[in-house]
Amino acid sequence: MSYAHPEYLISPAELAADLDSRRILDVTVLFEPTPEGGFGIESGLAQFNEGHIPGALFLDLIQDASDPSAEVGFSLPPVAQLERLLVRLGVSNDTEVVLYSGGHIMWATRAWWLLRYCGLRRVRVLNGGLEAWRDGGHPLSTDAASYPEGNFKAAPDPALFADKDAVLGAIGDASVCTVNALPAELHSGEVDLGLGRKGHIAQSINLPYDDLLDGGLFKDGAALREALSAKGLLSSTGVITYCALGISATIDAFACLLCGKDEVAVYDGSLTEWAGDEFLPMETGP
Repeated sequence: MSYAHPEYLISPAELAADLDSRRILDVTVLFEPTPEGGFGIESGLAQFNEGHIPGALFLDLIQDASDPSAEVGFSLPPVAQLERLLVRLGVSNDTEVVLYSGGHIMWATRAWWLLRYCGLRRVRVLNGGLEAWRDGGHPLSTDAASYPEGNFKAAPDPALFADKDAVLGAIGDASVCTVNALPAELHSGEVDLGLGRKGHIAQSINLPYDDLLDGGLFKDGAALREALSAKGLLSSTGVITYCALGISATIDAFACLLCGKDEVAVYDGSLTEWAGDEFLPMETGP
């Protein structure tokens, strides 16, 4: 069974057949080990400069597509900031944009969610990212591309994001399925995420984002429907997805849209915001 919205994805072969009519954006973010242990987050610009899909530009999710004044990293920036960014990258409202990551595909789905929120309709994720592009035998480039400014005008859709009040209101509401996209051991509290409190938002369920992927690619439509239906996402009236920072949550949310489930919002602050407020209810266990 195919996706309800196959146009949200693009394969390396389809992209390679027509690079020039699309604006291709590399949105790579890297997890790097820190001296203290654990991992830090770094821009993928250096990796981009070492080799990228020909004609691609780099979109810096850390600096350019996050709110610099927010306490929570990767927070949704003002619409005007995103509009200026897209104009600078040569995007207009009728431009087809292809997003890819040289790391995990979650960065591409996060960027997709931001651009879709802004009102860009023709935006696609390269399924499998840069690894799938290389595996397909397609070339890389170190040339710096340049394009005229676009004339994109934003028309934001606030329904694509949820805040903590919406999440709090969904607790006890059987019509809304609140979903933690993190691995099971983080959902249960068996492993501490380091945010002050362990576990998950009260009454939320767990659908780890990796359960929706197969080797860095989204699973086919039938497999996605089976995974989403088993957790009640496709039968609920609404879905709110969350994780630690609102990044991997976009994997679950994007999978819902691929399968035709449109009433989906990403909790932008996610557990970083929620766990930091002791008055917001959390639970441990499966």
